[in-house]
Amino acid sequence: MLVAGFPAGSFATNCYIVAPAAGEECVIIDPGQDATEGVQEILREHRLKPVAVILTHGHIDHVWSVAPVCGASGVPAFIHPDDRELLSNPAKGFGVASSQLFGGLELSEPDDVRELTDGAELELAGLKLTVDHAPGHTPGSVTFRTPYAGEGDLTQVMFSGDLLFAGSIGRTDLPGGDHAAILRSLAKVCLPLADTTAVLPGHGPQTTIGRERVTNPYLSDLAPAEGPKRGL
Repeated sequence: MLVAGFPAGSFATNCYIVAPAAGEECVIIDPGQDATEGVQEILREHRLKPVAVILTHGHIDHVWSVAPVCGASGVPAFIHPDDRELLSNPAKGFGVASSQLFGGLELSEPDDVRELTDGAELELAGLKLTVDHAPGHTPGSVTFRTPYAGEGDLTQVMFSGDLLFAGSIGRTDLPGGDHAAILRSLAKVCLPLADTTAVLPGHGPQTTIGRERVTNPYLSDLAPAEGPKRGL
């Protein structure tokens, strides 16, 4: 599996491009501020054809470039319905003061928007992506999991958005944030995963579930929610 990415814009939001291999179809995850050029460079370098943009949540630093990226390739965007309004009304995710922060910025939905549901299995670009609804950072936050069969002992990859970071978790002090909800999401979505799950977060460096289980203070006191183990 090919995973390429870069931190986009002043928010340093990780944008990922994922494909089975070079020269094949791909999906684009979270094209944030000024991400269009970086996305195009990776597509050219690896000879990739995008078939979808998938979004971990609706905050502007993750969706800033979604409309131009989708429009350039004629592909749909996928987002959870609880965050869909943020595609065209980003200020709602940051409160009243954000009108000054973003000035006259105007965003619009892509032409083709499709809504995600918890537990959905997306078959895109030859990849199987499992959607896990993980509210707390925003009401419509989700993660995406896909099996990994490359070198080393990793068994799957999770794109965690702003749910889980290396050593930390997403903030919950913005409109729609809920600290109790994000703890429930961590217990339900993250703790049942195998230690050999790679975590590619929305900000910062890559980590693993095994490392976070031992070192992340937000996970240490949590018990896994009841349910099947999510991983190999």
